[in-house]
Amino acid sequence: MCRHLAYLGPPLPLAALLFEPPHSLARQSWAPRDMRGGGTVNADGFGVGWYPVDGPPVRYRRAVPIWADDTMPALAAATSAGAVLAAVRSATVGMPVVETATAPFADGPWLFSLNGAVPGWPDSVTALAGRLPTRDLITLDAPTDAALLWALLRHRLRGGAAPAEAVAETVREVAAAAPGSRLNLLLTDGHLVVATAAGHALSVRATGGSVLVSSEPLAEEPGWRPVPEGHLVVATAGRLDVAPIGTEQA
Repeated sequence: MCRHLAYLGPPLPLAALLFEPPHSLARQSWAPRDMRGGGTVNADGFGVGWYPVDGPPVRYRRAVPIWADDTMPALAAATSAGAVLAAVRSATVGMPVVETATAPFADGPWLFSLNGAVPGWPDSVTALAGRLPTRDLITLDAPTDAALLWALLRHRLRGGAAPAEAVAETVREVAAAAPGSRLNLLLTDGHLVVATAAGHALSVRATGGSVLVSSEPLAEEPGWRPVPEGHLVVATAGRLDVAPIGTEQA
């Protein structure tokens, strides 16, 4: 599958998340520890989204392994942000390896990533897709399960659903339509992070005024704790809540 992370807190260089830790996201691209039967490496693209002081998030995405991009290390060292979402991709067999299929997906203030897969794609979720506005379907970022899940979630957000409710309901709906789906969703608007542990590993570390949610801990250090399977994380820089996905939250 994929590996992803989200950070909220005091500004830090992107390199402090992507390259510098012993088990950084870059290292997880070629030496992940807990893929749970979902592949061996994450070499089918990567993406980083971060929030400047003002304005919408900025994205940098490529359809190559993160270790093959000569620009990213210098960019990560020179760029600091207090809100970040990043991912390295392991494409499901048969799905395209293109930049537009790589997280983070974006809409307004929102950034989104999926670590997972939908079995029976696309037939298993055709009925769910049919409920979306036609324009959303014909403007999907890519013909992938992640892009469709983003469209389903985005439709709920645009309809006024609270972020945690929108994420939880999307997971429940897709899991019912395609049993056995792996649905670790990650969503942020730069102030709030919502994440799910559903079929893949997820860990969280909250220290003072920051929070880091990641597929795998970035280092062997105190404060990391695993998110239980079937649970939802709702976090800000100063607050962290974990509850079953079946419990709707505002």
